[in-house]
Amino acid sequence: MRPEDMYLSRRKSFFFFKDRMGDQFSKLQSSPYSMSPLAPCSQKLLRSPHKATRKISRIPFKVLDAPELQDDFYLNLVDWSVQNVLSVGLGSCVYLWSACTSQVTRLCDLSGDSNAVTSVAWSERGHLVAVGTHHGYVTVWDVAVNKQVNRLQGHTARVGALAWNGDMLSSGSRDRLIFQRDIRTNPTVPERRLVGHRQEVCGLKWSPDNQYLASGGNDNRLHVWNTQSLSPVQTYTDHLAAVKAIAWSPHHHGLLASGGGTADRCIRFWNTLTGQPMQCVDTGSQVCNLAWSKHSSELVSTHGYSQNQILVWKYPSLTQVAKLTGHSYRVLYLALSPDGEAIVTGAGDETLRFWNVFSKARSQKETRSVLSLYTGIR
Repeated sequence: MRPEDMYLSRRKSFFFFKDRMGDQFSKLQSSPYSMSPLAPCSQKLLRSPHKATRKISRIPFKVLDAPELQDDFYLNLVDWSVQNVLSVGLGSCVYLWSACTSQVTRLCDLSGDSNAVTSVAWSERGHLVAVGTHHGYVTVWDVAVNKQVNRLQGHTARVGALAWNGDMLSSGSRDRLIFQRDIRTNPTVPERRLVGHRQEVCGLKWSPDNQYLASGGNDNRLHVWNTQSLSPVQTYTDHLAAVKAIAWSPHHHGLLASGGGTADRCIRFWNTLTGQPMQCVDTGSQVCNLAWSKHSSELVSTHGYSQNQILVWKYPSLTQVAKLTGHSYRVLYLALSPDGEAIVTGAGDETLRFWNVFSKARSQKETRSVLSLYTGIR
């Protein structure tokens, strides 16, 4: 017999012996007479597979230039569609950036009207984008044909906040009013006027079930409206500064989070089913935006004076999961990717930064998002 054959024969005998004696070995290890000083429960814990800790990269995976991105706390100039297209208001123009192809197109230019873009918002299906303007009117664009399909007038001051609910578009203005209009109807049809804020409306968000609209204003108030009433059904006055940051939890029905400006710095949580305040955390700096993870009970906040940082929180413990820095100005703009894993942030430093902050369980058949590809870094 060749030496290598003898070696293979011994290896086979060894593995056979190990398998056959497996029970005796496991009994010996759990025996009180075993050589290990550890108790059986401790040995079992050590043998169990270790769950890897999730690590969030402290650097953005992509950075884009955004010239003329305004450093204005009350505006909402960045939004991300379900079709993976980013809309950004830069000066008098709105640009679209495809996360799939990295192609940039200019949607509209208001410079001929001596106007400026003050807010952008994608419809739920991602085929329409609404554009709020400094002059107070709102235009609606069909991005497939790059054509304006509606022009909504009525506000007497700039429109800094927009929120879609199906074919219904809500707009909040410096004139202190919130309009709700069905874009399928004639623009001259009178709209619902929601009166409640005493200063500029700077935050608007519909609940996940599309039954309630939360609005925040420079009057430090947070209102909750339903689809029938013209007056707020709930009003919260605990914040000590403007309320722009608003986010409804997709995991806990009726849970609403809001953030206050420089004189407040707090993220507060509200049970809108009972109207009761819940937790509160002082972040140490102006709260500009909030967004919940789609896949886990976590949320991200962006901040201005004086930290200019991005924080990821675990709820309800409110422990910090990560702190991300890089913007040199206030992080005034935030949008969540359609796959729920990445965010984009914008600041007066005229950059857009893309971060991977949330994770989700993947099946083997699931295709990887293009947002996870670390390509095209500037």
